Amino acid sequence: MRYLLVIPSIDIKNGKTARVVQGIPELNCKEYGSDPVEMAKIWRTENAKLLHVIDFDGAADHSNNNLHLIREICESVIIPVQFAGGIRSLEDVEAIMDTGISRLIIGTMAIEHPDFFIKVFEKYGPLKIAISLDIIDEELVTKGRKIMTGINYLDFAKKMANLGVERFIVTDVLRNGILGGPNLVYSANVAEITKGKVTLSGGIRNKDELMDVQKLMPAGVDSVIVGRALYENRFPCQKLWRIAESGIF
Repeated sequence: MRYLLVIPSIDIKNGKTARVVQGIPELNCKEYGSDPVEMAKIWRTENAKLLHVIDFDGAADHSNNNLHLIREICESVIIPVQFAGGIRSLEDVEAIMDTGISRLIIGTMAIEHPDFFIKVFEKYGPLKIAISLDIIDEELVTKGRKIMTGINYLDFAKKMANLGVERFIVTDVLRNGILGGPNLVYSANVAEITKGKVTLSGGIRNKDELMDVQKLMPAGVDSVIVGRALYENRFPCQKLWRIAESGIF
């Protein structure tokens, strides 16, 4: 039986994790994980098979200030790291690929500079390049989820699939980061129209909702990115993990 892949998210802002893990009594601390590299090691200790890293600094100001952190994360864990945030040019792509990431997730470039995207995709292929679909009311948004594009997410997903894209990361922006519950419809629709593989991102609150997503696996939704719910210890197994790993801090 195949199981849904749960991917912890590490969101980098101002050079630190945008969220820190809330502590539990067994660790005798209020929070830990403000260092993105430390956070990567924590999730690996808790048996993560893949990490999702977002550079919000790069997405906001198109800087490369966090490249050294991405490289350190890749060097500190033995699992794949996928990356998103601030990729606008071919030079950006080459710089981030040199850090050791396993997959680059592209959003704005594919929409605003399709010729550049095609060159990147032709060079690296579908195993290394995935498409991010950040959606508000069925419309794609770009530039760190700030700019409405007027483009329907399904129309764009189909276009990308026709180019050969095989992996889509689907985010309902209005539910992301607020524990609003996952938008199963968006992900299921993308899987159906593209016949590709879909990672649902955002909104997961508990294990029951993970089971709801797992029911979409036959359709092509094979993984889910979880941020806040993991950082807030909302899954029963996390307490056992944290007790077991308490000696490493």
